[in-house]
Amino acid sequence: MKAPHRGEVWLVDLGLAAKVRPAPVLSILPGEKERSLATLVPHTTSLRGSQYEVPVKVPFLRPGAFDTQGLVTVPITRLVRLLGSLSPEQMKTVESGVRAWLGL
Repeated sequence: MKAPHRGEVWLVDLGLAAKVRPAPVLSILPGEKERSLATLVPHTTSLRGSQYEVPVKVPFLRPGAFDTQGLVTVPITRLVRLLGSLSPEQMKTVESGVRAWLGL
């Protein structure tokens, strides 16, 4: 399996209730002594109007938003398939939403 890089959007298995959904990788590549985990920002098409839903137009995703309130960290083995990548500007938009949610 290809190692997931920051900014790449992967189809990820988030478990039974959360389904399989696209999510960009927020974390950096783990070193060989670190756990093989990735932190992701799930994409949703079921919008609630939350300030933490960050809409970013991505040609390979249905209209929706990245749910920065729903950050998840999963084993890299749960990443199913690479879908594409966000541009640096798009990643900055997602990061801004994450910082707002975490109060950073």
